Amino acid sequence: MSALVVEAPGLFTTVQDLGREGFGPIGVSASGAADPISVRIGNRLVGNPKGAAALEMTLVGGAFTFERAAVIAATGADFGPSLDGVAMPMWTSIEIREGETVRFVASSSGARAYLCIRGGIAVEPFLGSASTHVLSGLGGFEGRALRKGDRVEVGATNSLFRKRSLSAKALERLQPRKVIRVTDGPQSDWFAESARKALCGNTFRMSEQSNRLGIRLEGPPIQLEASREMITEGVSLGAIQVPPSGQPIILFVEQQTTGGYPKIANVISADLHSLGQLRPRDEIRFERIEMSEARSLLIQQEALLASKELVQE
Repeated sequence: MSALVVEAPGLFTTVQDLGREGFGPIGVSASGAADPISVRIGNRLVGNPKGAAALEMTLVGGAFTFERAAVIAATGADFGPSLDGVAMPMWTSIEIREGETVRFVASSSGARAYLCIRGGIAVEPFLGSASTHVLSGLGGFEGRALRKGDRVEVGATNSLFRKRSLSAKALERLQPRKVIRVTDGPQSDWFAESARKALCGNTFRMSEQSNRLGIRLEGPPIQLEASREMITEGVSLGAIQVPPSGQPIILFVEQQTTGGYPKIANVISADLHSLGQLRPRDEIRFERIEMSEARSLLIQQEALLASKELVQE
C-alpha cells in the first residue's frame, strides 16, 4: 500500500469523510468534513466513492510527498496548491508521479481546503467512519491532527487516469453563501417576534472562539421573551442555540448531542457546507424560509451533485 509523508502539517489538518451517522443516541456526534460538498466533489473527480476519506486543512495548508504515483484533486477554499513548486488548478483531477510534493499555503478565501486522493486515505474506521473526532481523540489518524513526519497510507487502486474538472456552472451554484437560510427551531415560539426579526435583520460576526463543535457569533443579543428553563434534549447539526448572553451559537460537526439552551432556528441542510468555509471575523446574515422550501433546495442540490453536468471530462 502506498502512502504520503507529511512534510508540513499546516495549522490543523485531519482525516475526514462524511461522518458517522446514527450514534447520537449514545453521545457520539457525526463529525466528518466541515464542507462535505467539497469532499464529495473531490472524490468524484478522482474516481472514489463519495464518502472516501480525504485530508481537511484549516486556514493554513500543509505539504505532502507521495511515495508512489497518485491521482489527486484539491477542492474547497483556495489555499494556492502547487506541485513541486508549479501552481496546480483547483477542482481538477491531477496525475502526479512518485516523489512529487503537493504544497498548500494560507487561505486566500474560505476556511478549509481538501486533498482528495484516488483510493482514499486508509485508516482504521471507528464506528464505520474514518473521520477524526478531535474532542474525543478517536477516529482518523491516531485520533489527532497530522504532524510533521507522519506517514499516512492511501488505499490501493488500479483504474486508469481520466482528467475531470468541476464545471464552471456547478462551481458557481455551489459557492459558499454569506446569507445563511434557516427554518424555525423547536423553541422559536419562546422568542418574541422582535427577537426573531433581530436574528434575520442583523449582521453577525464569527467569533475567534469558534471551532468544529460550534460557531459562536457576535452581534446584537437575541433575547428570550421571558425567563424560561428547558429540559436538556437532543440537538441537530446546524441548530442555532441562544444562551443567556443572547449571542447565538450554531452547533457544528463535532457538536454535543444534547443541549439545554433554546434553539431559535436551524440552518438548512443545503447551506451547511457554507458554515464550513466561514473564517474568524467573517460576517453573515440569516434568512428565514419555510421547511418546504428548505426541502426543495436540498433536493435540487443533491440532483446537481448526482448529475452528469457536474464534471467535465
